[in-house]
Amino acid sequence: MSGRTLPLIGIPTCLRSMNERAFHSVNERYPNAVIDAVGGLPLLIPAIGPKADCAALLDRLDGILLTGSPSNVEPHHYGGPPSREGTLHDPDRDATTLPLIREAVRRDMPVLAICRGIQELNVALGGTLHQRIFDMPERFAHKRRGRPMTIPDDERYGPAHSVTLTPGGLLARLAGTTEVMVNSLHGQGIDRPAPELLIEAVAPDGQIEGISLRGARFVVGVQWHPEYKPLQNPFSRALFLAFARACHATIARTAAKRRAA
Repeated sequence: MSGRTLPLIGIPTCLRSMNERAFHSVNERYPNAVIDAVGGLPLLIPAIGPKADCAALLDRLDGILLTGSPSNVEPHHYGGPPSREGTLHDPDRDATTLPLIREAVRRDMPVLAICRGIQELNVALGGTLHQRIFDMPERFAHKRRGRPMTIPDDERYGPAHSVTLTPGGLLARLAGTTEVMVNSLHGQGIDRPAPELLIEAVAPDGQIEGISLRGARFVVGVQWHPEYKPLQNPFSRALFLAFARACHATIARTAAKRRAA
């Protein structure tokens, strides 16, 4: 990596079945955000579970971006009750991302976790999840039930509700305020945060929507979708810029270690 300035960002994929065939896939918004808002090169990580050597993989990367997905983290990973019949899961992704997160955290590697990613980050570090927020009477419809998939993306990923940012927290510093509107869209969410995670953002109904890892250079999770048109949203742009700076610091640190060796 010595002399290189382009951050290499690993993006774990989902394993999805289409026309009776399995595909390792990721929505194009995520690699595009890495290219446009981070100034990095996205490298897709197939959902191959224990076949992936996390240590060898992370040796070649400068950061990890965890994406959203329609699937839920399987509840046995956090001691939750069995999912309701018909719930979409992706065990191959779980088997890939959870150990990858733990190893990235151990190395103090930058991690930006979005939507399903924030849930994976919380579970990987010892937290728990609500499986069906839209069935909880004290929560509002974060999933926006009843909206067909055919509606335009500008409506689906438009501002959904406000979040209160923790004063003095990382996200509040990036936003320059303690309240912002976000395009949150999810059915699963954080229940009990992992012990070392700090709460960075909370929805009006009390649902946790932003977290960071205590003492880390940059390990951040958001429940909303900053990857949607990130250059048009100042807060999203600031979030990706902070991630980019942390990834560049990884490059510099790796180069310094090699010079010292």
